[in-house]
Amino acid sequence: MKSLAVALGERSYDIHIEQGLLGRAGDLVGPLVGKRPVVIVADRNVAVHLSTLRGSLAAAGIASEAIELPAGEATKSWDQLIALTDRLLDLGVERSDYIIALGGGVIGDLVGFAAAILKRGCNFIQVPTSLLAQVDSSVGGKTAINTPAGKNLVGAFHQPAMVLIDPATLDTLPPREIRAGYAEVVKYGLIDDPEFFDWCEANCDVLMAGNAGAREHAIAASVAAKARIVAEDERETTGKRALLNLGHTFGHALEADTGFSERLLHGEAVAAGMALAFAYSARAGLCDEAEAKRVAAHLRAAGLPDGLAAAGVSASGRTLVDHMRHDKKMAAGTLPFLLARGIGQTYFDRDVDLADVEAFLDSCPRA
Repeated sequence: MKSLAVALGERSYDIHIEQGLLGRAGDLVGPLVGKRPVVIVADRNVAVHLSTLRGSLAAAGIASEAIELPAGEATKSWDQLIALTDRLLDLGVERSDYIIALGGGVIGDLVGFAAAILKRGCNFIQVPTSLLAQVDSSVGGKTAINTPAGKNLVGAFHQPAMVLIDPATLDTLPPREIRAGYAEVVKYGLIDDPEFFDWCEANCDVLMAGNAGAREHAIAASVAAKARIVAEDERETTGKRALLNLGHTFGHALEADTGFSERLLHGEAVAAGMALAFAYSARAGLCDEAEAKRVAAHLRAAGLPDGLAAAGVSASGRTLVDHMRHDKKMAAGTLPFLLARGIGQTYFDRDVDLADVEAFLDSCPRA
């Protein structure tokens, strides 16, 4: 088992990664929860994993209740948040109890936010079952729901008490979900680790094909990178953690334009957003055009969208920029962007002219 810590003082927690880990989760959870019952919140697509987890907890003498929610981005909503918190209160969850989030990023974000606000803060444990959640959203304590105005605009920083990652859960995912999660893996190479991007180019095919070693390496490297950044800048106060948003400003606009629906998964939007960020950087003379083309080529090779056309977006630049104006990073009428001077050389730019972004987007091929 690979283990590492997110070093946040009294809020520090461990991340454990191992093939088949779900089957012995009770042994790892036990020292935290004692003999108190836990509540597991899962989406309906992970029933097989729910059964394994409950069995593991029972073997460790831990009783559990299960709440199943609909799968999909639409579950990150006010209605589902209200229904979930009401159900948790009905079950008598106490502040010292533990809620387990079992599923992808949607479940992790929703459950984490519910735990943050329930009785002014309950404990929760992340058990991510999608590649995207395992390499990104389960670590770092960002929790939120979506609103009609935009993605993740209502939420809280609330760190989990533990993260348990079992790469074997990926075997039940459809290929599209694996590809979407892979976008967040590539992101870590593009931020500040060009050697990891080289590894991605060399190993993408075997990772997609299900090679356990490649998947475990990708997860461990990604989680280690995120844990390091979160420990340096937990609440995005210094700008370091903002680097993790590479591709997200463009990507969230694409998601908003497609209605936060199955038309464009979050990871697919991030992939297109990263390609756009590099293309914009090349257009602005910040990085070599060959670097931007290399990024786009790798995303295409991985089966991910590399721009507006591939993402199925036909909206105008003005419409997409209007979506960006709802970004939670907007301050004093300006929106900072994650741009790049090359692969592994991402930086935060606070002086981007939105009119120039609009013109750039209008110049991109459409669906």
